[in-house]
Amino acid sequence: MSRLTREAQLAVLRSRRRPYTDADLEYAVHLIAVSGAAALLAPLLVKPCGRPRLLTVEGLLAGLFLCALERPDAVHLSTVTDILHFAVPGPWRRRFGVKDRADDCRGFEAAYAVVRRLFDAVLACLDPSPLPRNIRLPAETAAALRARADPADLAGRAERLRAVVNGIVESSLDAIRDTLDRHWDGSIGIDATPIATYAQGVGTGGTHTATDPDAGWYIRAGDHRDPDTGPEGSVAARAERPSSAARRTAGKRSKHTTGAKRPGFLKHLFGYDATLAIARNPHTDPDAAAPGCGNPALPPALVVGFTLDRPGAAPGRNAVAVLADVRRRGHAAGYLAGDRAYNNSDPETFQLPARALGYRLVFDYRDDQLGIQSGAHGALQVEGRWYCPALPQTLIDATRTFRTTIAPDADPAQAAAAAETYRRHLTARTSYELVPKGRPDPEGHQRWSCPATAGRLQCPLKPASMGTDVRLPLADPAPGPAGPPTICRQHSITLAPEHGAKHAQALPYGSASHRRVYARLRNSSEAFHGYAKDDACEAIQRSQGRRIRGIAAQSLLLAFQLAHANLRKISRWLDSLPGPEGRPRRRVRRRPTKPLTVWVP
Repeated sequence: MSRLTREAQLAVLRSRRRPYTDADLEYAVHLIAVSGAAALLAPLLVKPCGRPRLLTVEGLLAGLFLCALERPDAVHLSTVTDILHFAVPGPWRRRFGVKDRADDCRGFEAAYAVVRRLFDAVLACLDPSPLPRNIRLPAETAAALRARADPADLAGRAERLRAVVNGIVESSLDAIRDTLDRHWDGSIGIDATPIATYAQGVGTGGTHTATDPDAGWYIRAGDHRDPDTGPEGSVAARAERPSSAARRTAGKRSKHTTGAKRPGFLKHLFGYDATLAIARNPHTDPDAAAPGCGNPALPPALVVGFTLDRPGAAPGRNAVAVLADVRRRGHAAGYLAGDRAYNNSDPETFQLPARALGYRLVFDYRDDQLGIQSGAHGALQVEGRWYCPALPQTLIDATRTFRTTIAPDADPAQAAAAAETYRRHLTARTSYELVPKGRPDPEGHQRWSCPATAGRLQCPLKPASMGTDVRLPLADPAPGPAGPPTICRQHSITLAPEHGAKHAQALPYGSASHRRVYARLRNSSEAFHGYAKDDACEAIQRSQGRRIRGIAAQSLLLAFQLAHANLRKISRWLDSLPGPEGRPRRRVRRRPTKPLTVWVP
């Protein structure tokens, strides 16, 4: 880089420079202390010999926090260098171990080298990847490095990385931690969103890796996984697939077509899936008595944990890793909602571990997942709940029938009638539902009573239930060559955790409580993704804001961006709360459209 170019870039940094006060530094250092990141990293970076470091870990992390607070869309080490060496007061520079340097090109380059060396040392302690970044390795060399890597060492680094980055996110919740403890029951919306990395993608079947070897292509359709990866991505299979150029252009309109999409896969970006856990209280409604004001009992939806991985790779396992870290930090476990990618995971990797952590799962289903999903001891699992085997077929098919009846162009009266019929069918199902006996035991096994034994149903196989109440439905058990099933011969059965684990959920599917909890948690996830992707603020989807490659670097820089998004939401919410006079400091506008007064001449 020429001297004139360096002078021009340094002039830009000087023009943006502002002096930081003691209050600014105390705030940043407080957040770092709350995160615990410096306390975890400092012992790992002690130099037993050689020249001492000219910057402390606390100083580096505080500089990154100040950079994110000032420019959340561009967390660059050049800005961090300018802040630490030329913008903070002298006493703070001495606390951070920063040496005074001349404010010229040579001084800045020496200061940048100090920041970059410490940042690289931090990444070396946290990087869970066996591959080097910033170079394109031959595929054979990359495979050999992966084979020689120690899985236990990589797993330990991944745990340290998760603890550091989620500690940084956790520190942003410090201002309303008491409010969260009082008004948030631990309910979470989990979802992954794609973010780009600062590297150019390469063909999956190519001879070399990308300069960011941990990233991958994000596919718009399906499970977002690159179809060329994994066991199915063999040479023979790839030969049947479109070329890389065809995949990049698939789905784009051609001036010679009428809008039909060409076959193939649309590769949207090269980067990572960021799995975000969004905290939301799904039980409290907005305060209708004070329109435009925030509700003190309804804190904003905030990210409480995240992790990065290759797009579409093990969404269930990544979600469990995030949830385990959330629980490790002392948060409660409530309802957990995710899109259909999560309830389509293997139960051993998502559903069972999430339930073991204490979360109550709330799902949606595809059309081919409706009706009977599993069975045990004669009981039927229908849309996540356990029912008597005599459950009428009309009630089993209630949701499927409702979806078939409701069409986008359906008559409003017909749609209303179908909705009312569906509601009555769901209400009728409750009489056939098995009744839990107490709480699950320490191993997760649950005793369930037959609904006829519990007094909800009349059944000829349970003579004691007959004639007790004429208003109760009368079961019509189907005869079988082996006789009645176990649930009909006994008063109760025991269901193990793995029975129907793939589709089991805590709330009756289609009920008002299910719709409220699921919709609010899912909407909060999607809304936070859009909030943090705002190009005027954090713009987390853009690679230009994180110009260092590798999963560790991308995770660390993204943590400061997500922390800023939390702080921005918290500040907006606090400003909207009613003050002593009943009016908020800043009234929240609910409508997304502009008022007519904008166009006053």
